Amino acid sequence: MTDKRERTIFLADCESFYASVEKAAHPEYKDQPVAVAGDPSRRSGIILAACPLAKKRGVTTAERLGTALAKCPELVIMRPRMQHYIDVSLMITEIYKEYTDLVEVFSIDEQFLDVSGSLRIFGDPLTIANSIQDKILEQTGVRVRIGISSNKVLAKIATDIWAKKSTSGIHTLRKPDIETTLWQEPVNKMFGVGSRMTAHFARLGIFTIGDIARLPLPHLQAKFRARFGKQSDIHAEVIWRTANGIDDSPVTPHTFRTAPKSVGHMMTLPRDYVDNAEVETVLLELTEEVCRDCRRKGYMGYVVTVSCMCSPYDTPTGFSRQMKMPDPTHNTNAVFQAAKTLFYRFWDKMPVRRVGITLSNLVDDQGYQLTLFEDQVKSRELDKTTDLIKDRYGSAAIVRASSATASGQAAERSRKIGGHYK
Repeated sequence: MTDKRERTIFLADCESFYASVEKAAHPEYKDQPVAVAGDPSRRSGIILAACPLAKKRGVTTAERLGTALAKCPELVIMRPRMQHYIDVSLMITEIYKEYTDLVEVFSIDEQFLDVSGSLRIFGDPLTIANSIQDKILEQTGVRVRIGISSNKVLAKIATDIWAKKSTSGIHTLRKPDIETTLWQEPVNKMFGVGSRMTAHFARLGIFTIGDIARLPLPHLQAKFRARFGKQSDIHAEVIWRTANGIDDSPVTPHTFRTAPKSVGHMMTLPRDYVDNAEVETVLLELTEEVCRDCRRKGYMGYVVTVSCMCSPYDTPTGFSRQMKMPDPTHNTNAVFQAAKTLFYRFWDKMPVRRVGITLSNLVDDQGYQLTLFEDQVKSRELDKTTDLIKDRYGSAAIVRASSATASGQAAERSRKIGGHYK
């Protein structure tokens, strides 16, 4: 017999996460506007996070650093420390796990919690939410906003529309109340709807979330097909289910432990690269990162993809092309040769400003095809040894000679996670 009791789901969101972590680490900036931004000298001067004080002065996430400083000259700029943010995020996850073992990471600063089985132990949902807020603020200095509902999509909506704007940072959205609350909101407030989709809805005569929810699904799908084509039925159903607060998906720990479909790395260069040798240096470094990741995860790939964007900035050119190799591999030299072939086949000789390498069509690396012309056992042992050195002493502990040239970026990238400094 199945348990049909209504679930109690939280979506916990860390307020201005990166900026909050930095303010907690630097109490001298408590009453000052603080933003975390990339390095402007390397074309990455973008605001990654702004504290509430900075936002009140008009600073917004993803705007250029110069624009933010023009709005708020007294803005304190902090360089990102991605490894520290990851560590704090993991610490917060452990606090959530003190209340339930059903914790699903949604992003570095957002996590779903199913506390349905915890109510008899820790109290009602509001009591649990307040306790979580207090404990995280005390231990990390980060304020958490919590949306509460009976499923994940409504908990997310409760956080985004109401909890983030309330004094308490907590909001409960009950399923029976969505007609008088959620449906009155403009369509751009709905989770999954951006500015372009809002404009499309306006042309369809849809302006509120209720306008979507009240439409029979076949009617909405017909409108989508007329505008977006036959393949839009699933998208229409997702939008319709969201508007009606329908979501049966469970809170699933270990969501990101599924096998990857591809492994890739991309790099925006600190300057335009025009010489073949310069570009090859970066291609080799990216290939080495991709193959090392594949070896760490236990996969080899059949298909290599090379993507490239070239200057000028106003009318950039570029390509993204792939080729299938005869056998799956995660050997750096083999993948690099394929990547070079692709690159030179499609490069238009314009200055390169961004390049990426991806390995896909992955298979388990426990079995592999031996050849007469290559000692694969020896090459695997060499890759394993270099990986062990890098794992122990850092990614830049052993690099190719080309990476020591002016065009090499291996040492710089070793100090970063996800394109931002550790």
